[in-house]
Amino acid sequence: MRSLVLLDAPSNLGLRPPAPGAVPGVYKLAGALREQGLLARLGAREGGVVVPPRYDRGDWKEGDGVFHADALAAYTVTLADRIERHLRAGEFPVVLGGDCSIQLGASLAMRRLGRYGLAAIDGSADFRHPGNEAVNGPVGAAGGEELALATGRGQAGLADLEGRSPYLRDEDVRIFGIRDGDADLPELRAAGIRTATVGEIRDRGAGPVARAALDGLHPPATDGFWVHLDADVLDPSVMPAVDGPDPGGLLPDELAELLGVLVSSPRCVGINVTIYDPDLDPEGRAGALLADLVAGAFA
Repeated sequence: MRSLVLLDAPSNLGLRPPAPGAVPGVYKLAGALREQGLLARLGAREGGVVVPPRYDRGDWKEGDGVFHADALAAYTVTLADRIERHLRAGEFPVVLGGDCSIQLGASLAMRRLGRYGLAAIDGSADFRHPGNEAVNGPVGAAGGEELALATGRGQAGLADLEGRSPYLRDEDVRIFGIRDGDADLPELRAAGIRTATVGEIRDRGAGPVARAALDGLHPPATDGFWVHLDADVLDPSVMPAVDGPDPGGLLPDELAELLGVLVSSPRCVGINVTIYDPDLDPEGRAGALLADLVAGAFA
């Protein structure tokens, strides 16, 4: 039996404001999923909260690099300290975000311990970096850049914390659920990052795709892998409460099968959940679905 620990990382530092003077509501994700009884449903131990710095972009402007960079760097190290402690204790962290930049905390923690992989279930690759600004626009929001940063691309103050760049090797990353025709696909595939689009998952089946992707994420190649779950992988017909609800996403049964295979692997060491915004879900239906999917993966 795994010893699960539920840990909140309610950072919204990696997202742009949804409107002038507003802050992204993803910091409420953890509280919303806990209201769905997730702690008890997982049978998890209480892990507490890693409190993020204040959301304040100050006088940042386009061209200044990643906003909140210093705060994000400090938060990544603090979150990595907590995750590392749980991993060393043989526990399985279930980390509730927050935006996608919290993945850096998990990646840094694993890098301290050895060579680990990442299974990213995400509607987009979050691979924006200075080398592909012609495709993705200028860097700025780390929540759209965390995979690039984790693989050593981008601002050194985030991509090379503790001199450990890259936290993840390209060949140890698997991406599931990005939209067909995503502009980053050519670069990802040229880098050797294995990617399964929604169409490919639908054609081959979520379970077979996940099982095939696990090749190379077992010893001796790696010491294990982490699952990064971004709610925007789901189609907006069932998950509208995200900052970028792009059509053509996975359906709940497809995500459930994918998650089940990945999380049940004995080499999976933890998971984080990101991007669901309760402010965009006044009736709580999308949050209830997300809680069901996370709990169901461990059933």
